[in-house]
Amino acid sequence: MKATGIVRRIDDLGRVVIPKEIRRTMRIREGDPLEIFTDREGEVIFKKYSPIGELSAFAGEYAETLHKTCSLSVVICDRDAVIATAGLPRKEYGEKTLSEALEKVIETRSLYVWREGMERIPAIAEGGSHTVSCAMPILAEGDIVGCVVSLSKDEKNERATPVSDVESKLIQTAAGFLGRQLES
Repeated sequence: MKATGIVRRIDDLGRVVIPKEIRRTMRIREGDPLEIFTDREGEVIFKKYSPIGELSAFAGEYAETLHKTCSLSVVICDRDAVIATAGLPRKEYGEKTLSEALEKVIETRSLYVWREGMERIPAIAEGGSHTVSCAMPILAEGDIVGCVVSLSKDEKNERATPVSDVESKLIQTAAGFLGRQLES
């Protein structure tokens, strides 16, 4: 385990403050759930908890179905990284960190649809070969837990085709369905 050199004391209520530097590098925001467990050596481990990560196999099947039936390139992500992909190179997108622009879309809590004349948004921080066509945050019990995103090939010189109403409705339905799965 990597030593950070930061020491914190537990207060009388059993609380400990996670330093800002660690929260920033680990992308831990106020209100984020943390899983706490111990190992055999007596270490206490805090791990970011991803509710949508619990459904990763199911999310992967759902993304694969959207791809096969509707020819959509889809990623399903939690608030930080890609959880499932379909119709895209898994090596390029699997478990990659989301781009800041996509994180901002997720924070809006509403449907994002790319239109002609708008700037293209990369899905992942590294850029990737595809950009966001349509994105809908996944909400469970009023909290943002992730996002369903359809992507299109980033063709610099070609005019991109606009997002159809069917595509946006499919992405909205997928996000709503996954949110309800987490609530039940």
